[in-house]
Amino acid sequence: MDNEIMWYLVWAVTTCVIGRALYCVFLQPVDIWDKKHPSKKFRTMIVLGSGGHTAEMMRIVNVMQPQVYHPRCYVIAETDELGASKAIELEKQLVIRHSKPSETSEERVLRFHTSFSTEFIPRSREVGQSWFSTVFTTAWACLYATWTVFKERPEVVICNGPGTCIPICAAAVLLRITGLARGAIIFIESIARVEHLSLTGKILYHMRIATVFLVQWERLAARLPRARYIDRLM
Repeated sequence: MDNEIMWYLVWAVTTCVIGRALYCVFLQPVDIWDKKHPSKKFRTMIVLGSGGHTAEMMRIVNVMQPQVYHPRCYVIAETDELGASKAIELEKQLVIRHSKPSETSEERVLRFHTSFSTEFIPRSREVGQSWFSTVFTTAWACLYATWTVFKERPEVVICNGPGTCIPICAAAVLLRITGLARGAIIFIESIARVEHLSLTGKILYHMRIATVFLVQWERLAARLPRARYIDRLM
């Protein structure tokens, strides 16, 4: 009798977890913004890649409303030497651009230090790394990314294609399933992808991980029913 009760409890818990996961992935409403409270702030996580990915993301953040997507946490790969400096420089520009005439220099400095933070995570795979060792580095990257996401508890994750965003997005889905935070994912496909998705884009789109999936070419949007077309950012 006790075994039957135990198996029933296991079955009930498993069913609830699977049901919750399916709801979060397949049935979660696409509209992540709260229309009843348009001034609400969203704790935001921004995933930076390297090279062109970072340049695109800087453009994206530059046109965002800093008072809405606040505070911002930039996630950067450990081996990316320029990502952090570019994020800091952009945040300085945002402080100056959105400062009030009556605001003192001390208030600007305080707003600068409280508006954003940076987190460094290990890469899943470096260029030229063997596939065997990639298994272990990917596992470590996923564990570290999960710890980072659960520590920050972002309501919105914004990424645009670097491999670094895969473990972050997977952790955001877990965060969403647990109900600790919204963990919505906004993915912007690179402008270089005119007719076909990147590998990251394919994973996030076909596995329905991304809450909002944006592309920068109309011909690509026409092939993806759940994608939204936005004007080119570069």
